[in-house]
Amino acid sequence: MGILDRVSTLVRANVNDMLDRAEDPEKMINQILRDMQENIGEARKAVASMIAQEKELELDLAQTRKLASEWQGKATRAVSAGKDDLAREALRRKNDNESNSEVYAQQLAVQKQAVEKLKAQLTQLEAKYSSTLSSRDTLIARQRRAEAQKKVASTLSTFSPMDPTADLERMERKIRSSEAHAMAEIEMADTSFDTQFRELDYDQGVEDELAALKAELGQAEALPETVGEAVTDTEA
Repeated sequence: MGILDRVSTLVRANVNDMLDRAEDPEKMINQILRDMQENIGEARKAVASMIAQEKELELDLAQTRKLASEWQGKATRAVSAGKDDLAREALRRKNDNESNSEVYAQQLAVQKQAVEKLKAQLTQLEAKYSSTLSSRDTLIARQRRAEAQKKVASTLSTFSPMDPTADLERMERKIRSSEAHAMAEIEMADTSFDTQFRELDYDQGVEDELAALKAELGQAEALPETVGEAVTDTEA
């Protein structure tokens, strides 16, 4: 029996868990409202039937009381006419109707209590239905918010090392590295330009010195030729 109890408990637990996961609150609320509508319809039919029975009992009670009164009158007329046997029969029938009247009166009292109870239950059910109907949208909105919050929490709790956040951080580091390299290249380029301009300035100074040196050498070479030409002119 211990094993059977454990198996039964396990089966019930699995079935209940499956049902809990399969339940959709929005669909369940709508189904509850439909069930309540059906129950209200059945309750109204039951109340209407009980009221009809109450009316029948009232008619039966009124009829038996009327008959009892009529037989009482017939018994009186029979006694006045000296017909005792007829009077006795009239009195028996009068008594029968009075007995029936008592039974109908008791049944009618019970029926009235039952009708009042059913009416109260119907009123409560209708009030509960109206309350549920008016709060349905609120309940559904609360459920949807809860599901959204649960989904966000589940997503945050299941981030892996390769999640989008890690990729974004890696891309940001790569961009910062690229920016640093670009700044370094710009700085190196600026340094190279400065060096080239300094070299140009240096080369210009050398060129100036070279030109000056050539000029001096050219003047030095030109002087002997000029002296030779002057001597020739004198001899002539």
